[in-house]
Amino acid sequence: MTLKEIIIQKIQQEGPISFRDYMEMALYYPELGYYTSAQHKIGTQGDFYTSSSLGSAFGTMVGRQLEDMWEQLGKEAFTIVEYGAGTGALCHDILNYLKNNEELYAQLRYCIIEKSPWMRQIEASHLAEKVSWHSSIQELAPFSGCVLSNELIDNLAVHQIVMDSELMEVFVDYQEGFTEKLIPASTALKDYLTEMNVVLPLNFRTEINLEALDWQQEIASSMSKGYVLTIDYGFTSDELYQDYRRTGTIVCYHKHQVNENPYQNIGEQDITTHINFSALIHYGAKHGLELCGYTNQGRFLLALGFKEYLKSIAVPGQDEANFKQELFLTQTLLMDMGRKFKVLIQGKGIPTKELLGLKLS
Repeated sequence: MTLKEIIIQKIQQEGPISFRDYMEMALYYPELGYYTSAQHKIGTQGDFYTSSSLGSAFGTMVGRQLEDMWEQLGKEAFTIVEYGAGTGALCHDILNYLKNNEELYAQLRYCIIEKSPWMRQIEASHLAEKVSWHSSIQELAPFSGCVLSNELIDNLAVHQIVMDSELMEVFVDYQEGFTEKLIPASTALKDYLTEMNVVLPLNFRTEINLEALDWQQEIASSMSKGYVLTIDYGFTSDELYQDYRRTGTIVCYHKHQVNENPYQNIGEQDITTHINFSALIHYGAKHGLELCGYTNQGRFLLALGFKEYLKSIAVPGQDEANFKQELFLTQTLLMDMGRKFKVLIQGKGIPTKELLGLKLS
């Protein structure tokens, strides 16, 4: 059976399913979901690019920030926990940079939390030294260090809601094609909006990512002290609930083409949403993760010496090629992705000194 047939069968047997459950199946159903199947997802052969798939500069800068965190925590044993490491490119580039600091490298362990057996296999093919794979962060508790994610939260399954005469949740039905049905929203979804002081206008449609809040709570309870470094695209509440976003933020990627229809190419396209950074900050604080800073990727990379790094790796005699590469990386990582992507750093039991990557925020 195809994944589409499995989802249709589930609906026919059990009735309409929440959009959240539909998205979870489309992305993570064993062996058939987008992130659990054996297909290329990142780079020229895949459906999208990530910052880490564009060369080693991004990973080197993240490595500098991790080194700064290790110093601020007293140069003790340091655990990096990366969620959803993709091809392993970011991990590879971070470790290549951190190898230069022998004291840190000797105290370092790098743990990857990976749902997908296929992605785990790809990562393991070129990551060995210092790296271990785990199913849950709770296996590592208690630890001191940094929890790192790059484009993770935008892929967590979300509840879709619509403000009608009362708050409604989107459910998915099937009648000669996928259709949507509105059902009164659960208390948990209503409580989220109340907690965030959000009042939606009539017919406003958006998403609520409850799984991200559970993710934060799990991190806070597993980490004894350290940082949470979240890199993703999204907005604060003020931006997210503007009237021009009244149809929501769901975007799908298939072979480098963008569409807004999550009911096609099932299991073969990425489904993403823009995340609410205000919610991560608010609920993070409730779980004991205090705000260190919030900035965009461009400012974060510049503060860490991105431009100086590009000049330092220039090869004599290849000025034109280097110039073009520097221009491409500057345009992409600082300007295009640099404005779109945000960087949130939170901490638990940490010193008050400002982190290097936040100096321009």
